Amino acid sequence: MQAPKPISTFVKWVICGVAAMGFLFDIYEILVAPLVVQPALLELGGLKLGTPEYRYWAGLFLYIPPLLGGFCGLWGGYFTDLFGRRRVLTYSIWLYTTCAVAAGFANSLPQLLTFRTLCYAGVCVEFVAAVAWLAELFPDPKTREGVLGFTQAFSSLGGVIVSGVFFVTSRYGEIFPAIYGSHAAWRYTLISGVAPALPLILIRPFLPESPEWAAKKAAGTLKRPSVGELFSPRFRRVTIVTTLMFACAYGAAIGMLQQSPQIAGGLPAVAAMPAAERGQATSSVSAAQEFGGLAGRIIMAGLAMVIVSRRTLLRIFVIPGLVLIPYVFLYTSTDSLSLFRIGIFIAGITTVGQLNFLGNYLPRVFPLHLRGTGEGFAANVGGRMLGAGATFIVTHLAGVMPGANPGAQLAYAAFTIGMIVYAVNLAASFIMPEPPAQLEE
Repeated sequence: MQAPKPISTFVKWVICGVAAMGFLFDIYEILVAPLVVQPALLELGGLKLGTPEYRYWAGLFLYIPPLLGGFCGLWGGYFTDLFGRRRVLTYSIWLYTTCAVAAGFANSLPQLLTFRTLCYAGVCVEFVAAVAWLAELFPDPKTREGVLGFTQAFSSLGGVIVSGVFFVTSRYGEIFPAIYGSHAAWRYTLISGVAPALPLILIRPFLPESPEWAAKKAAGTLKRPSVGELFSPRFRRVTIVTTLMFACAYGAAIGMLQQSPQIAGGLPAVAAMPAAERGQATSSVSAAQEFGGLAGRIIMAGLAMVIVSRRTLLRIFVIPGLVLIPYVFLYTSTDSLSLFRIGIFIAGITTVGQLNFLGNYLPRVFPLHLRGTGEGFAANVGGRMLGAGATFIVTHLAGVMPGANPGAQLAYAAFTIGMIVYAVNLAASFIMPEPPAQLEE
């Protein structure tokens, strides 16, 4: 088997580094929300935990940004096809870095919600443009699969880093300048989101445009993108299938995997711990989840370079997950913290591996003039807008589940969500089109 061709120029290595940092920041900005929502609502709104007002604003804060951000990401994909990959990348970075800082200085709940929504929109656009850009810069199939897979692996570091930043700012916030007379950790954590993007702002404007896109644009042969074309007979099946698969993959990540720290808090052994030890226990579960996701991305990237069939590659993650989910969420989640950590680590592999799979798959199933638009629709309508609704569903489903405590009820709800979306993705693997080895022009 022929080895992947090496990246030939220094510029391409720089591009890989830039893209990796961009993917890291994407997840950083998404996962900062559950860390800062409680202290932000208490400070800005004077709300009390458990009240209808608190639940109302928490729901808005956690769902409106992905909902509206996903809508913007859809059109960001369209503009990526219309104006070029590099230009849209640059403007999306300016948007989300500016809004990340503005959110940290918000002095009302509407302001915070507005800036978080705009920040999320920039992140959604950046992901689509980066995937299309990388795919077209590396025409060799094996090199392209490796580049897309391993750069996306940095996404999982975003969750680890944002947790570390929140810990540091919570413990050492007094050393930072006061904001509105206080040293609130949630403000510093939001503002810190600008740090990974600063070198991107400086470097990306000087990097080359996608050579394929630029050549067709210069020759006047680039077709105009169209959202409607996604549902033409030629593309209808792949559009519907990839949108459904993204919704399921995000639903599994948000409605099942990311519920693990709260589930761990309901374990009898954890509930009996002192507050400090209880926090360490739930944090260890969160860390297991994140490192499992990182392992899943790396494994997927390696397998994508040697397994030709995309259907087979997807099933490598889906089928073991279907076997594992009942054991993790029906047994270990109510019995053993150590076993639950191990189970969540493996569930992180099978769940996040599917997300990385889709990032590699999408550029191959849409032609050049429709690549950003197709990616934008599947990733944002499917993942951000529909898949993010799993948070709402699992929370309300837990209220009608059996269980000795809220943690057990949430575990059973997460089990239900996970089994459904995994089963749907397994079914989708039988009807998803096998893409050509070379990108379609």
